[in-house]
Amino acid sequence: MSAGRWQGKVNNPTGQPAGILELQNCFHRFPPAITQHTRALESSVRLRTTTFTKLELATKKNICAKKKDTNTGQVELAQTPDYDGPRAQFTAPYLKRISSAASYANATSLTTSEDRSRQSRRQCPNQLAPTSSRERSPRWTEPQTRASRARHRLPAPVPPPQHSSLSASAQPHYAAAVQRPRKLRSQYPRGSTENHVEYILVASFDIDRGPVMEHQYPVSITGDEHMLAELMLPDQAHVRNQDWTIFFLHKDTSHEEDEAERQAKEERRARRIRRRDRAKGIIHESDEEDEEEGDLDDLDDDDWDDDESTDEEQDGFEGPPLVYVLNLVNTKQDKTVKRGAVVKAMAICTRHPFLHIYKPLLLLALEEYFKAPVPETLAMLYNAVNEMDLSLMPKLTWLERHLLQSSENKDLFVEKFEQMIQARISGRSGVDVGQPLDASNAPPAPQPTVFRSGSKAHIEGHAAYVVPRDTHEFESKVMYKGIPIPIKVPVAVMPEIVGDFSLIKLIQNFSDSHSKSPQTFSLHPHLTTNGPTTHPIIVLINALLTQKRVIFLGHNMPSGEVAEAVLAACALASGGILRGFTRYAFPYTDLTKVDDLLKVPGFIAGVTNPTFEHHPEWWDLLCDLPSGKMKISSKIEPAPITEGLVYFQQQNPAYANLIHNSSSSGSASNDLTGDAAFMAGILQSITSRAGERVIRAKWRSWVLKFTRIASAFEESVYGASALYIGNEEQDANPSAAHGHGYVWVDEATKAKELAGNVTRIEGWRNTRSYYSFIQDMAHLSTIRPLKGLDLAHLHDRLRTQRLTPMQSKEIYDTLAKHVHSYDEICMLLSVAPESHTGLFYVALGLFHKDRDVRHRTAALLERVAEHEAGQHWWRILSRFEKLAYARVKKEVEAEARAAGEKGDGVGLGEVEKRVS
Repeated sequence: MSAGRWQGKVNNPTGQPAGILELQNCFHRFPPAITQHTRALESSVRLRTTTFTKLELATKKNICAKKKDTNTGQVELAQTPDYDGPRAQFTAPYLKRISSAASYANATSLTTSEDRSRQSRRQCPNQLAPTSSRERSPRWTEPQTRASRARHRLPAPVPPPQHSSLSASAQPHYAAAVQRPRKLRSQYPRGSTENHVEYILVASFDIDRGPVMEHQYPVSITGDEHMLAELMLPDQAHVRNQDWTIFFLHKDTSHEEDEAERQAKEERRARRIRRRDRAKGIIHESDEEDEEEGDLDDLDDDDWDDDESTDEEQDGFEGPPLVYVLNLVNTKQDKTVKRGAVVKAMAICTRHPFLHIYKPLLLLALEEYFKAPVPETLAMLYNAVNEMDLSLMPKLTWLERHLLQSSENKDLFVEKFEQMIQARISGRSGVDVGQPLDASNAPPAPQPTVFRSGSKAHIEGHAAYVVPRDTHEFESKVMYKGIPIPIKVPVAVMPEIVGDFSLIKLIQNFSDSHSKSPQTFSLHPHLTTNGPTTHPIIVLINALLTQKRVIFLGHNMPSGEVAEAVLAACALASGGILRGFTRYAFPYTDLTKVDDLLKVPGFIAGVTNPTFEHHPEWWDLLCDLPSGKMKISSKIEPAPITEGLVYFQQQNPAYANLIHNSSSSGSASNDLTGDAAFMAGILQSITSRAGERVIRAKWRSWVLKFTRIASAFEESVYGASALYIGNEEQDANPSAAHGHGYVWVDEATKAKELAGNVTRIEGWRNTRSYYSFIQDMAHLSTIRPLKGLDLAHLHDRLRTQRLTPMQSKEIYDTLAKHVHSYDEICMLLSVAPESHTGLFYVALGLFHKDRDVRHRTAALLERVAEHEAGQHWWRILSRFEKLAYARVKKEVEAEARAAGEKGDGVGLGEVEKRVS
C-alpha cells in the first residue's frame, strides 16, 4: 500500500449527527483492540453531540480535515493508510472529546452535592477523621449488619466519589475519611481455577528423525509438534551440558472460555448496578435472594474498585495473553547410543511472565526424567508447581505497582502483607483479631506466630506465617518429592517485563566496546538522533521505538544468554509503560523459521547462527553480542519525509536546520535530545554500583519523558495530541495550576529539544507501541485519580522553572486542596519518586512567604507522612525541611491557642516525634 494520502467518502443515510458520524468513520479504521475499547464510549459521546461543532471537528491545525457536502450529506475524510491503523492525527480530537463525554455521563450517576455533603459527615473506621467539629458529629448512625439494614430497609453505605472524579476545579474539599477503604485482595486467591503452569513438554533428539516430542502433559498443545521440538532443542545444544531457552506461544482461548469470561463480566456488572441502586434507595426484587446468599455485601467483588477490575482487563487489548515457555536442555554422555550422548529438553508453559522462578524445579525434574522417562514424572512436577500457595500475596493497584517498581525500599507496602496474614488468621480462628478480649468468654486459642523472613524465629522454624524481608518479592515454596523448594515471586509485574534479565548487563555489553573504540554508524534519521557517534544503546532503543527489525546474534553463545538480551531490550524500550514489543519478540529462533520471521513487522529476535549477519535484507539493526558492536543494515528503508516534520520546519524556521544537524553532527555541544548526558549518568550509576531497580527506574523515566515530549510535539504541530486526554474546563483555565504536559525552562529550550526529537517521534507515531499507548491513556483516564489535574506538570514546574510567589502559591494551594485520598497521594508520590529527590520540591512550600501556603503545605506533608507509602517518602526528607515542618506546626498551635480554639493538627509531642 502506498504511503500517499487518499480520500474516502462515507455516506450518511441514517441522518446521524455529524459528530457521531465523524467518530464512527475515524474509529472503524483503528486496530480491532482500539475499536473494542472505544465502542463502549460511543454512547456517552452522544450525550455531548451538541458540542461536536464544525469548528471543533475541522480546526486549522488538525490534520483530520473534513468536508461536508450540504446537498448529499457526504463526509470527505483525509487518511494516511498504513498496515494496522490510522495516523495519530485522527485520534487527537476524538479521544479528547470522549474523555469529556465520559465525564459528563459519569456525572449523571453520582450523588448530588447535598448527598455528598451528608456522606462527608459520616464516620468511617480506620480513616482520618474530618477536620471540622461539625463534620465530627454524624447526623445518624449507619446500621452495621446486613440483617439490620434489611430490617430497616436502609440503603447500604455509599462510597462517596473521589472529589477529583470529574475535574479538580469542580469538586468539593473534604477529608479522606469519607472514602470507603479498599478491601485488600490476593493476586492468586485460594480456590482459583487458574493454574500456575498449564503444560509440561519433553522433547529429545533422535539421530534418525531429528527433534521429536516425547510427552505433553496434561494434554497435547494444539499446533506443530515438530516446530515445538525444534525450539526446545536449539542449535549446538549437544556441545554444552546445559542450556536454557525461552520462547512464546500465541494460544487463543477457546469459545467456552470466552463465553465464561463474558458471563462473569456481565454478572459483575449486574451486581455493581444493583449495589449502586441500593445505595440510592432503589430496592430490586432479587435483593432478598442476594442478601441471603451474601452476593451484595459479602462477596469480594470489584464493585467499588473499578480501577482494579478494569486495570486487569487492560491486558486483553492485544488478544489472549501469551504462553511463556521456559525450556531446559541437558546433554548426558552415553557411549551406548549412536552419537555418544543423549539430549533431552523439558519445558514449562505458563501464562505468568515470571517464568524464571521455575528454574530450580526444572533442574530437578529433568534429572528425574532421565532416570524415569514416564508421564508420571511430569505429573509429579505439574501437581507440585500448581499447588504452590500464593494466596497471601496482595493485589496492588497500578499506582502501587509503579511505586514499588521505582523504589529500592524493602519495606514498602509491608503493611499489606501483614494485613493478608491477619485476615488469614482471623478467618481460621473465627475471631476478629482487632476486637478486645471479652473476659466472659472462654479464652481464645493461641494465635499463630508471625515473623519477618530471615529472623531467628523464622530460621529456627517457629514462625507459622512469614512476612517477606523484601516486599518486592513474595516468598513461597514448592514441595517436590518431599523437598521444599524456595520460590520468590515478583509482587509488582509491569507490562513487557518477562523473565529474569539484567539491563545493566545489556548496557555494559555494548557500552564497554563503544567507550574503548567509539563506533561510527551510517546515518539514519530514526536511529542516529545524535549523529554518527550516537551511543549504541540509544540506537537500539530508537530502533525499537520506530519498529525496526532487530536481531541479537550470539554466535557460539548459549541460547539462554541471547534470549535474556532480547527480553532486556523489550523491557528497555517499554519501561513498564509502552506495549507492543514482547508479543512480537522471539527470544530464540533458528534459520529454519526465517520465512515466518520475515512476515512479522518490527520483530525482535535472538539467533545463534552467523548466517543472519550476511543477509542485511533480513534485518534493520544487528546487535552482535560477542563483540558488543551494532550494525545498521545497508538495505534499511529510508525514513520518509512526514507532514509533521514539514509542519514543524514551517512553524519553527529558526530551528529547521537543527533537525538535520542533530542527526549529522556528533559533538557533545549539539546534544539536543539530552541522550548523551543521560547515558553518561546511566554509566556513572552503574560504576557506582547502583542496583538493577535503580537503572530500570531511570529508563522508565526516560521513556515517560519521551512520551510527554511526543505529546507536546503533536500539540505544537497538529494542534492536539492523541496522547493527552484532558478536561476541557481545565484546558480553558489559564491559571498556573492547571497546565499539562512536559515542562521546559523556556520556549527556546523547548524548540531545540523538539527539533532533536522530531525524527524519532515521527518514526514512533506509526507503530504498534504508539497505538497501544493511546489505548492505555484512554483506559487510565477512566480510572486514575485527579482526572483534571496533571500532577507531573505541577511538580516539574516547581522543579525546573523560576516562579513568582503568586505562581508557586497557586501550585501549592492546588496540591494541598486536591491531594487527600489514598490514591491521590499515591499519584503525587509517583511523580516524585525517591530516586529523584522525592518530595523535596513540594516541601519547599514550607518556606513560602505566604503564611497560608506554609500551613497548607504542612497539612499536605502530614497526610503524606500518615500514608502507607508516603511515610517512606517522609523519612527521606532532609532534616532541614523536617525542622521547617515542626516550626510551621508550632505556629499553627500557637495561633490556635491565641484564638482560644483547639488546633486541628497533631500535638507538639507528636510533631517532635515525627521530626525525629
